[in-house]
Amino acid sequence: MRRIISDIFWIFCLLIIVSCKGKDDNDGKKVFNINLDQNVTSLDPAFARNQNAIWMINQIFNGLVQVDSALNPIPCIAKTWQMSKDGLTYTFNLRDDVFFQDDPLFKGGKGRKVVAADFAYSFYRLIDPKVASSGGWIFSDKVKDANGFKALNDSTFQITLLKPFPAFMQLLTAQYCSVVPKEVVEHYGKDFRNHPVGTGPFKFKYWKEDEILVLLKNENYWEKDGNVRLPYLDAVKVTFITDKQSAFMNFIKKELDFFNSVDGSYRDDILTKSGKMTSKYKGKFQLIKGPYLCTEYVGILVDSSKTIVQNSPLRFRKVRQAINYGIDKPKLIKYLRNSVGVPATSGFIPKGMPGFDSTRVKGYDYNPALAAKLLAEAGFPNGKGMPEVTLSTSTTYKDLIEFIQGELSNLGIKAKVDVSPSASLRDMMAKNEVNFFRGSWIADYPDGENYLSVFYSKNRVPFGPNYTGYFNDEFDKLFEQSYFESDAKKRYELYYKMDNMVMENASVVPILYDQSVVMLQNNISGYPINPLSLMILKRVKKK
Repeated sequence: MRRIISDIFWIFCLLIIVSCKGKDDNDGKKVFNINLDQNVTSLDPAFARNQNAIWMINQIFNGLVQVDSALNPIPCIAKTWQMSKDGLTYTFNLRDDVFFQDDPLFKGGKGRKVVAADFAYSFYRLIDPKVASSGGWIFSDKVKDANGFKALNDSTFQITLLKPFPAFMQLLTAQYCSVVPKEVVEHYGKDFRNHPVGTGPFKFKYWKEDEILVLLKNENYWEKDGNVRLPYLDAVKVTFITDKQSAFMNFIKKELDFFNSVDGSYRDDILTKSGKMTSKYKGKFQLIKGPYLCTEYVGILVDSSKTIVQNSPLRFRKVRQAINYGIDKPKLIKYLRNSVGVPATSGFIPKGMPGFDSTRVKGYDYNPALAAKLLAEAGFPNGKGMPEVTLSTSTTYKDLIEFIQGELSNLGIKAKVDVSPSASLRDMMAKNEVNFFRGSWIADYPDGENYLSVFYSKNRVPFGPNYTGYFNDEFDKLFEQSYFESDAKKRYELYYKMDNMVMENASVVPILYDQSVVMLQNNISGYPINPLSLMILKRVKKK
């Protein structure tokens, strides 16, 4: 019986979609069609651990704060907030016009008003061991227990931290920090992942995993654009075609309104080597590029307590600096990525991050003559006498690493490329079992602290992501000092000092600061591209 009901519901949803597409010309119903090449892992904010989940969760849910185009935290359900002088207590004043989406579990089936206790419940879920949220790191080292989250009354919510964390407001913009209704979550339990109820611009309608996901306009959404209640779209329809080439052909046929990223298999078809749209597609759709908070790099293990470091020529700083100077990053980006990305010559913190200043952090430009000089000073003139090194990568980035292998060869450095599955490489990095490896760091939240934490001694493996084993007491002092600096400009000064220290030591070889590439049909407007690559559809219009 349950299967029959499910099939009826499935057919009903298809009728809704067809109806919406048909009305697109008749009475203005607007459906935004997108494709994701992988299934959404969960629609529960407590498990917003990858881009597809984050994108969809962002349509259904809201948090206390959200980010503007410059990645600054701005009001959302919290209209105002105050921070105590010691930086430990944050008090939020909530809006009184935000309601959960309608659901049969609410009285009369109508969504109830969001109150401070909902945030106390939602945030404790992230550190509740019974939930096992992938977002536990948000609060686990910052809040002692459930008492760290308090509803002072229905409209006043308070968080008390164990120690100051200046990027805390930026952290709260993460989709993990969305508000959820206790009665609905506890009714469905783990099945809340596919029965989500939030306060966002779109409400959940139907999801058949790996096939289709349907979100409908939340008619009672609280945000407005001037006097117009958002969102403008009537529905969002998501398909899950895994083959990117097939999905792109659907975009060309205008069956999709949005397409994200330019894959290697058809990159040359869309982009010239200089990054412009090819004449074949010029004018047929919109192509927008912008900063994306991701640094692609090559990491070098420098922890001298490790045997693989003691026997490696990479233990010498001048060798590591020579490698940094010896890679032609503009050439790599032009020919392997069709000019998608920016050469990473200004430190580990990427372009697009608030406070980024290319004049304040001295990185490495391409300088093969200086690279050769440093290599000779290290005792390996033209690479003579230098043992072969192994450069580890995953299959996806094999072409990039082979380019770097060629650049090292030009310096006389012999490098062998070792290709492993992505999961295996991550596991080896997390155990300090690789000496020279390809990595990337994507921002969890828009603050430079997130990047510098990769070099903090207390984040050594297996406790954190310090995969290169860079340990420096002075760096650690500056890093800890930054926690007590609430003035952003003064904190950025500390960031510049730390990033310069990392560059001088050369335990990483930053290759490029990535860019987002978004393609939209010409009748779509209002899609904001941002350095977090966050999908925001509430102001999107479809003509």
